[in-house]
Amino acid sequence: MNSAPLVGLKVIELARILAGPWIGQTLADLGAEVIKIESPQGDDTRTWGPPFIERPDGECAAEKVAAYFHAANRGKTSVRCDFDNLEDLARLRALIAEADVVIENFKVGGLKKFSLDYESVAELNPRIVYASVTGFGQSGPRAKNPGYDFLIQGMCGIMDLTGDPGGEPQKVGVAWVDILTGLYGVIGIQAALAERERSGLGQHIDLALLDVGVAVLANQAMNYLAGGPVPRRMGNTHPNIVPYQVFPARDGHLIVACGNDRQFAALCGMLGLDGVSDHPAYATNSARVENREVLSDLLAEKTRQRPKEELIAGLEKAGVPGGPINTVAEAINDPQIQARGLRIDPQGMPGLRTPIRLSRSPLVLDRAAPVLGSGSWEFSEISEGETR
Repeated sequence: MNSAPLVGLKVIELARILAGPWIGQTLADLGAEVIKIESPQGDDTRTWGPPFIERPDGECAAEKVAAYFHAANRGKTSVRCDFDNLEDLARLRALIAEADVVIENFKVGGLKKFSLDYESVAELNPRIVYASVTGFGQSGPRAKNPGYDFLIQGMCGIMDLTGDPGGEPQKVGVAWVDILTGLYGVIGIQAALAERERSGLGQHIDLALLDVGVAVLANQAMNYLAGGPVPRRMGNTHPNIVPYQVFPARDGHLIVACGNDRQFAALCGMLGLDGVSDHPAYATNSARVENREVLSDLLAEKTRQRPKEELIAGLEKAGVPGGPINTVAEAINDPQIQARGLRIDPQGMPGLRTPIRLSRSPLVLDRAAPVLGSGSWEFSEISEGETR
């Protein structure tokens, strides 16, 4: 039987809240042994409810753990560690000496007094891959400032791009920067592990929420860097593509996303707008961008006359990308998501899997988030013959 791709990798997680734990959870789903080191009180997100989740097996029934914690800590083992206890610190350092990866999200310099900073850990274990997650990185004028996702969303520009042009700036509905930083953290760790196979040495990975938030502005940043105007909020329309937006239906709203001229012509045909796709004002995307308001009104006049399900079916038949605007419940219960097996219930606890499918290597998805302190300081060893 094929094993998960990261089986044999030992990860020590000195992280809490979301970005760092998201790295750990993703590595755990991929098969790594992830040991979450928690303060005696536990990760803050254990209390970030309601809602709270009760374990179906009755284990630690007195422990009331928020759903938020379960969203980012599946597949790990939890060990309590008091950094003011010298015995606990000695045990932790011994664990790190045999580990492959450390993930931490303390303030810059916050672990140095415990000899858990990268330089100290690298002396103990030169092969360690050590990922630090902070708001602003290990250098620069804001390096020592605390950073939270909401704050970073405001600073990185995404909130100024999100929301109605006439309303206030809007944050994304999940901790968008934290999640993306977690994913970049996984990429950085895997890259450092690959490089370690050549050099025999680990290295320090410096991850900053603000770096990530700015880096993923993608085409909006390039529009500005290419000499265009400063991008601003456009609601549900797209700065570079028309029509690519929300349209009204008789009974709600739907999305239409035309990525090329063929799709636009098919949309016009479906809506009975003969001759529009050939009109010089609309025949090319650049022309449609110049005339977006008039065209959008023309299309909306047609879509609002028909029910959204009929419109969506017509778009599908015509080969035009389009679809509904689902609630979270509708998205999770969509037949496509069900067919893909995205929802899982490890040990009777609900969750959503890491959305990676490998042709030979299955993910490890049968382990729920851990009870606080349920692990001991004794952990499984790397099996004989596996390299570190």
